[in-house]
Amino acid sequence: MLGFQLLNGLTFAALLFVVASGFTLVFGLLRIVNLAHGALYLMGGYVAYEVGGRTGIFALGVVAAMVAVALAGLALDRGLLRFVAGHDLRQVLLTVGVALVLNDLALVIWGGDAFTVPTPTALQGATVVAGVFYPKYRFFVLAAGLVIFAALWLVMNRTRYGALIRAGVDDAEMLSATGVDQGRLFLITFMLGCALAGLGGALGGAFLTLYPGADAEILVFSLAVVIIGGRGSLEGAAIGALLIGLLNTFGQVWFPELSYFVVFGPMVLLLAFRPYGLFGRAA
Repeated sequence: MLGFQLLNGLTFAALLFVVASGFTLVFGLLRIVNLAHGALYLMGGYVAYEVGGRTGIFALGVVAAMVAVALAGLALDRGLLRFVAGHDLRQVLLTVGVALVLNDLALVIWGGDAFTVPTPTALQGATVVAGVFYPKYRFFVLAAGLVIFAALWLVMNRTRYGALIRAGVDDAEMLSATGVDQGRLFLITFMLGCALAGLGGALGGAFLTLYPGADAEILVFSLAVVIIGGRGSLEGAAIGALLIGLLNTFGQVWFPELSYFVVFGPMVLLLAFRPYGLFGRAA
């Protein structure tokens, strides 16, 4: 039982990392708390459900979800966010409004029923690990989370693009003074963050299901991950996702009446001593 719940916590943490890594990139570089991130997650899940279900190709559904949500991010950035640049409260209110619109559109198109993204035959069923029968697909999500972390780490630490992102996190004004096209960099980063939300929706929609309100739940957990890890920190997002994933899983098993306190209580204590998170720094 303990091993099964531990695997549940790890796989949920992997999914949270996929979603929250895009959130922390956008928040860290663009200084935008994109509260439409959860709605983009749900949108990605629905796109994967439609494309994967109609074609029978899971990978195609995942790619379609990432592309569709990245394009939605492009429209959001160029069509709306550029008009409220530099105004934090307006950006928050705008993204909340976008989330509400996307939720209503999803409700009109797919109704209030719960859906599950179809998975390929090879990922269906269970396998035995250390005497524990566990779904193959959840192992796939865990592996996907590790691969995405490795890929993002390489991009952030071994490429010029990653160096520019880190420079933007440290000092956006100095980066702009060096002649870098900051607008283009911000747009690419925003679209990447949105694509990761879409990927999370495609992966999570296969075992958490898709339903009205799922966006709010994943958004709350993603916020907690970013706050614990620190703004703009990839390593912080990984550690934060691991903590939240395990606390949420074991909290629901051991203290079901206090499951949210088990998750957010330690977060409050952490922030009392490290207000910028584990790996965050003052702006």
